[in-house]
Amino acid sequence: MAVQRDRPYAQFNFLVDLGTGATDGPQAGFQECGEIGMSVDVIEYRNGNERENGVRKLTGLARYPDVTLRRGIIGSLDLYQWLNEVRNGNVAAYRTVTVQLMNEDHTSVVQEWKLLRARVIKHVSGPFNARCSDVAMEELTLAYERLEMR
Repeated sequence: MAVQRDRPYAQFNFLVDLGTGATDGPQAGFQECGEIGMSVDVIEYRNGNERENGVRKLTGLARYPDVTLRRGIIGSLDLYQWLNEVRNGNVAAYRTVTVQLMNEDHTSVVQEWKLLRARVIKHVSGPFNARCSDVAMEELTLAYERLEMR
C-alpha cells in the first residue's frame, strides 16, 4: 500500500480508526497523532572462552512506545467507555487501531500503520482556562503490542 514518490507527504491529512471501522465524523476526527514507532533491543553476549576480544550482538525484544491522540471535546463518552472496559479487565477491549496517511487531495491512502492489541492506558481532558479562547481538548494514550506498516 505504501506509495513512494520523490517529495515527502504532508503530515496534516490522516485518518484514525479506533478499531470501530469509522474514520469519518467527529468521533474519529483527531487533531494530532503522536509518534508511532518500534525499537528492537540489542543483547551483548560473549562466551568466556572465545578467542575474539569482543561481544556478539543478539536481537532482543521488540518495544513499542505509547501513542497519544488529541481531539476537541465533542461531548462523546466513547473514549472514556473504552478506558472503562480496559480498567474492568475486559480483554475484548483490545483493538486494532489504524492510522492512515492520505495524499493531498484525500483520494487515496499512501501509508498505513496498524497498532495491534491496542488499549487505552490514559485519558485526559483539559486544561480549561476562562481567559482563553482555545478549543477544549481531550487526550488519549494508547499502548499496543505490535506494529504493522503497509
